[in-house]
Amino acid sequence: MTGPKTNERPGTRATLRGYHMSASKARVVLDLVRGEDVTTAREILAGTTREAADVIGKVLASAVANAVNNDGMQAEELYVSAAYADEGVTMKRFTPRARGRAGKIRKRSCHITVVVSRLDEDRLEILRAARSAQASASRTRRVASSRRRADQQASLNKRETAAEVAEAAEIEASLAEAETQDTEAVEIEAVETEAPISDLEVAEADESVVADSTDDETVSENTTEETK
Repeated sequence: MTGPKTNERPGTRATLRGYHMSASKARVVLDLVRGEDVTTAREILAGTTREAADVIGKVLASAVANAVNNDGMQAEELYVSAAYADEGVTMKRFTPRARGRAGKIRKRSCHITVVVSRLDEDRLEILRAARSAQASASRTRRVASSRRRADQQASLNKRETAAEVAEAAEIEASLAEAETQDTEAVEIEAVETEAPISDLEVAEADESVVADSTDDETVSENTTEETK
């Protein structure tokens, strides 16, 4: 006995009718997401560069919204149970060719349908375990990254502190050296400004002292004679 027809499969569906694209182009992208959970299907469609990926992404979002709002399901528990594209109306046009002939132009369209259903319990357990492990690994990476950044910042702060201390010590040493040089320069200038005393000046000073003492003796003798 054959299975249920495509349009009779259970689940919540969303359909886009009369989109101007051939069904064969849409089926290439639909084959990528068929059977995948909703999160994985969205990631696949986001990384696909075909035009049909954007359209099918909107149809998938509509089907998920129908399942959540109308059937009361959880978006994280859904998967793409069916996805197919049927041929729509084909518009026939022509283009002029040589010798009075006409070339056919067929502008095709398609009807895109996406059906989502709830995952069974076994797949849900596997999916939850995988998401939990992924979240734990992500948290571990974040913690390790934050610790590494904190260590780098602490090391940088230590380097800056050591550099500041060394710079302060260098400044103090330069200031002390400058003060020493200024003191030596002042002493040298004071010594240079003192007038040197020559031997002649010393001799003249001695003679003046001797003359002063002789005058004092003469004055004292005259005073003694007068008193007598």
